[in-house]
Amino acid sequence: MFIHIGNDNVIQSKDVISIIDRNVVTSSIIMEEMMNHVKSQEKVLGPTDEAKSVVITNEEIYFSTLSVSTLKKRASMISTISKLDDFSDELE
Repeated sequence: MFIHIGNDNVIQSKDVISIIDRNVVTSSIIMEEMMNHVKSQEKVLGPTDEAKSVVITNEEIYFSTLSVSTLKKRASMISTISKLDDFSDELE
C-alpha cells in the first residue's frame, strides 16, 4: 500500500521506519548528525523550512508539511483497508 505524505510525495507504507515531529530533529544532536549525513548523500526530500514532520524510510528522509497525527491517521487507514475482505468478485 501507499501513503501520500504531502508535497506530491507518495511512498510505500512498508518502507516507513518512523514518522517523527520536526521539533525532535532540531532538539537532538544525534538526529541532527544523522540528517547532515543523509543530506550529504542527497537523500533528503521535501520543504525543510515548512515541515511539520519527518518521515524516515529505508532509502530517503522526507520532510512533510503534514502533521504527525495526520500521517499516522493515513497510515492506520491503509492498515485497516488492507485487512478488509475483497468482495469485488461477487459484484459481477
